[in-house]
Amino acid sequence: MAKIGIYEKALPKDVTWEERIRLTSELGFDFIEMSIDETDARLARLEMTDQEIQSIRESCQKYKVRINSICLSGHRRFPFGSEDKENRIQAEILLEKAIILAHKLSISIIQVAGYDVYYEPKSMLSRELFIEGLRKGTKKASQYGIILSIEIMDDPFMNSIEKFLEIKQQIPSPFLQVYPDLGNLSAWPENNPARELELGISAITSIHLKDTYAVSKENKGQFRDVPFGDGCVDFTGLLKTLHRLGYDGTFLIEMWSEKNVDFKKRIQDATDYLYPKLREAGYDV
Repeated sequence: MAKIGIYEKALPKDVTWEERIRLTSELGFDFIEMSIDETDARLARLEMTDQEIQSIRESCQKYKVRINSICLSGHRRFPFGSEDKENRIQAEILLEKAIILAHKLSISIIQVAGYDVYYEPKSMLSRELFIEGLRKGTKKASQYGIILSIEIMDDPFMNSIEKFLEIKQQIPSPFLQVYPDLGNLSAWPENNPARELELGISAITSIHLKDTYAVSKENKGQFRDVPFGDGCVDFTGLLKTLHRLGYDGTFLIEMWSEKNVDFKKRIQDATDYLYPKLREAGYDV
């Protein structure tokens, strides 16, 4: 059976972790992806007490659901590539704390955002600083057996697996891998998404399932909140490519419906669209 999970932000925001995990099980998913974004509220999760961590572990055991990965998008606010040394120090601290939290929660993957910088101008220096910070972080992750998996982004710095592999050449560690987002990969007109998956298959830890509107000369595209089936992603073709390549890793449905009272219907609509595509590609769902 294919292992399929849901992004935390598809579920209501203001609920306990036990309720979030219960909902994950109730909706039929194998796992949930935790978000540690740039907001103070979610960054505070890096300071969880051992008692809070134990409570989450007990909820996972109770409902037979795991937290498979952490989406560490807090680096948008504190990027490795920043010219501000204090931001770079914070980037290192955030990642080290996330590694320790993942270790305590038995989470094996931290998804690292593929941004050198987000709110600052990009440069050769920002790229170099990003690589330097990522190298240090990968070394720390390796000491805990945690994989850092770089997401293919809505940003030209890391919008293809080919660009990830260029970074991977600089940091040839088994603890640095890639987390392709089929939506982001498909939105950039310069990409051949199937070829990208072929290039990086040996480094893929997980797959994000998300639809997007393509980038063009006329518009910047849309990288979130695109209904499945309305965007540019050829899910059948790309899932068939993954199946042919022998990919048997996890799939994560990435949605943002945490403020929607009808979140269950939105999730059901997503699975009604995606599960037949997965089956058509050869996956047992």
